[in-house]
Amino acid sequence: MDAVRDEVDAIVAAWRRERPDLDVEPLQVLSRIDRLAAVLDERRAAAFVAHDLQRHEFDVLSSLRRAGEPFELTAGELAAATHVTSGTMTSRLDRLGTRGFLTRSPDPRDGRLVRVRLTASGRERVDAALATLLDREREVLSALEPADRAAVAATLRRLLVAAGAVRRH
Repeated sequence: MDAVRDEVDAIVAAWRRERPDLDVEPLQVLSRIDRLAAVLDERRAAAFVAHDLQRHEFDVLSSLRRAGEPFELTAGELAAATHVTSGTMTSRLDRLGTRGFLTRSPDPRDGRLVRVRLTASGRERVDAALATLLDREREVLSALEPADRAAVAATLRRLLVAAGAVRRH
């Protein structure tokens, strides 16, 4: 066991004392993941706010950016990629379009579809936000050696797959 103790150690010890009939071992990992997720949420929110973005706006812009040239997807593809309804996506696209970060146009082959394209301004904004985000997340990971980071990534990937939380791409 590590020499450094944290809040989870105290919680686990208390539950073992109060409920020795239960195996509280899952708390050792999952309570730490939960607390780490909260820290990451705060750091991500701060990184996005520094670039006048909200998390959901970053999600849309980064989906377009990751699509590669010409940085374009359909509104439906964006909704699927960001796990929101088409109505929610329309609202997000309205706001981002008003801010000049993307444009929308009818699909030339299928008029029922809307093509969404990242503008140069949107690309600059999402690239800057991503750089800030990576700096802040790198700070969190600096406590681990590269081999440890790789091991944690592999372990978390297995856990996500086992929990059914991974979509195949």
